[in-house]
Amino acid sequence: MRLKRGYIHVYTGKGKGKTTAALGLALRASGAGLKVYIGQFIKKGCYSEVKALKKHRKNIRIEQFGRGCFISKKARNKDLLLAEKGLSRVAQIFNSKKYDLVILDELNVATHLNLVSVGDVVKIIKKRPRNVEVVITGRHAPKKILGLADLITEMKEIRHPYARGTRARCGIES
Repeated sequence: MRLKRGYIHVYTGKGKGKTTAALGLALRASGAGLKVYIGQFIKKGCYSEVKALKKHRKNIRIEQFGRGCFISKKARNKDLLLAEKGLSRVAQIFNSKKYDLVILDELNVATHLNLVSVGDVVKIIKKRPRNVEVVITGRHAPKKILGLADLITEMKEIRHPYARGTRARCGIES
């Protein structure tokens, strides 16, 4: 089953759940027999979702382009190189025409930190095959990416245990 037209989704905002929502869509798409590619920017590690998605290798492929650390000040050269590699890989994925859904996790944050150019992201997304659905997650969604979107969801935090000092719990937040 192929999509006739792929939409662009942006999941942004200060609340939790952007990646979780994107992964839920990946699971739904896989269940329908669609092929899914997930490129995670900035992230690295075998989080619970990565472990779970490996059970769906037939329909879902996930790659990470990060050092797995929080970038609080200035990005390192390695951060830039990994993000550029990720964006190049995304262009290859679109050109392969193998995937129905492409999730670009934390790409908004990568643009905010100037790891990749918003202009380059926009070019790559505009060149994608028309039938490919795209999800872009992360805080700080740039106006140019929002302008491309067919669907925008802003996650707003009302209350979260993190604010009281609770650490991420395995299987729930990590």
